[in-house]
Amino acid sequence: MRATCWRSLCAFVVTSLSLSWSAGEAQALPQFKKQFDLKYVKADSQDEQDKAFAAAVKKANCNVCHVKGKTDRKLRNPYGEALSGLLDHKLDKDNAVKIQKALDDVAAMKKDAGDPNSPTWGDILNEKKLPVEQ
Repeated sequence: MRATCWRSLCAFVVTSLSLSWSAGEAQALPQFKKQFDLKYVKADSQDEQDKAFAAAVKKANCNVCHVKGKTDRKLRNPYGEALSGLLDHKLDKDNAVKIQKALDDVAAMKKDAGDPNSPTWGDILNEKKLPVEQ
């Protein structure tokens, strides 16, 4: 009986530690999402396009930058890849100025760098479309 209790306690501790470490990783980038929202989302607007875009961003949540349906947060869509090339999630997470500059820099990038007729990420976002819809 005592051995069973001891094993249960050890299993509980290991599980708790595992969950706390993985939860810490998943919480690493809310500052980036917040800065994206500040730049592009106009939740209080009365314009229907702004409202629809705000709802789409809210629904997409992390998938504005990450691959939908994947649990590995290191997997990013092309927009997220462009941002990750300019930001370090550990060093820059509290640097709102650098995050905003990276958002501006990515907005100027072509969606398809090899196609001169490709829209920029900023063009897509200014049309009130998510970068993952295209």
